[in-house]
Amino acid sequence: MSDNRVQFGTKLGVIATTVGSAVGLGNIWRFPYEAGTHGGGAFLLMYIFFILVIGIPVICAEFIMGRGTRRNIFGAFRMLHSCRQWAWIGYMGIIASILILSFYSVVAGWTLEYFTQSLTGGIASMDYGVRNQSFDEFSTGWRPVMWTLVFLAFNAVIVLRGVRKGIEKASNILMPILFVILILFCVNSLFMPGAREGLEFLFKPDFSKVDSSVLIGALGQAFFSLSIGLGTMMIYSSYFSEETPLVKSAAMTASLDTLVAILAGIIIFPAVFTFDAEPAAGPKLVFEVLPDIFHQLPGGVVWSTLFFFLLFLASLTSTISMSEICVAFFCEQLGLSRKRAALLNTGIAMTLGTLCALSFGALNGFRIFGLTIFDLFDYASSNVMLPLGGMLISIFVGWFIDRNVVVAQLKGTGTIPGWFLRLVIFSLKYVAPAGIGLVFLAGLGVI
Repeated sequence: MSDNRVQFGTKLGVIATTVGSAVGLGNIWRFPYEAGTHGGGAFLLMYIFFILVIGIPVICAEFIMGRGTRRNIFGAFRMLHSCRQWAWIGYMGIIASILILSFYSVVAGWTLEYFTQSLTGGIASMDYGVRNQSFDEFSTGWRPVMWTLVFLAFNAVIVLRGVRKGIEKASNILMPILFVILILFCVNSLFMPGAREGLEFLFKPDFSKVDSSVLIGALGQAFFSLSIGLGTMMIYSSYFSEETPLVKSAAMTASLDTLVAILAGIIIFPAVFTFDAEPAAGPKLVFEVLPDIFHQLPGGVVWSTLFFFLLFLASLTSTISMSEICVAFFCEQLGLSRKRAALLNTGIAMTLGTLCALSFGALNGFRIFGLTIFDLFDYASSNVMLPLGGMLISIFVGWFIDRNVVVAQLKGTGTIPGWFLRLVIFSLKYVAPAGIGLVFLAGLGVI
């Protein structure tokens, strides 16, 4: 174990960074349209259930590996098992983090475009027809490239400053701001005429709508929302102190991440029902439907600006953790300084991110396996690498790590009930691999 490894300085830093890693577009953008598509309340209940039985145990697994080794994700596998083949899971996580950082930054760049358009009144000045077409026109041009690079520059500034002065300090500032903006939106939504219908849609389950697609959708959302399987929780936990309670931190991370998703639903569904929009509008809900809703609200420019700033903050807290996966690997395995590692990571992401941004325009005709570069990166990382990584991490910790290491890390300097330890290990051995395996097969279109 590396005794001189930098550690987070405060308890707030631990929670802010891990929650910030989990909270992202998956909560504020993906959750509302997934819930809308799958019937609302029943989907939410299934989502919470899978967070409890799979999400928290797998976060614990990454925490065990991270703090137990104080290494990057590749080094963690090498240190915990003599079989060198396990380390390839670490390589997969590193590649996945670069792919996700590249296409995720394009979507984050879209939020910057809509933020500036909202701030300057550009969206509000458009009529309905133009506003609905504006996203397609924007995404096929060159402006997404500019905003992708601007976003990655923001990300680089924080990562370059290091773990305490950069990542922890930024998370301590950004996460409270994010929650304040979320609460402001929720208060506003609760006074809308469609608030009752929106809340009933979100919180009143209709179990007649529960079918295999709802279960797979909720399971997939729970998995992707927490950013497990990528290694972000593993790398952040390598900066935990020995006094940091892993189980409590995992539960807090999952709870706050879920709270953000629920708050996003409280924001969006009352507005959707107030203005007769379609809850199942899908991914275009944020970039096409919501701008029109904001335009109809009193003070619409302010609300629109705040909302897209919120998306920007959520994107940034996630991409910081994705970057740290590669930066730690470059520093520890390749011997680079942090500055060079951060710049190398940013350079790779800017190059690949540019290609992803152009996938909607100039490079739209360039296809690999019938997919654009953006879609290929999304599919390979989200449908293959993440679920495969999460499943293998669960199996590795549940079956192959010395049980004494698992128990020692989960207990830390305190105590936890024996029944809870057994439940976590049971989930990692059987429940999580089976559940994540279903997500994997669904992503491949097998089921």
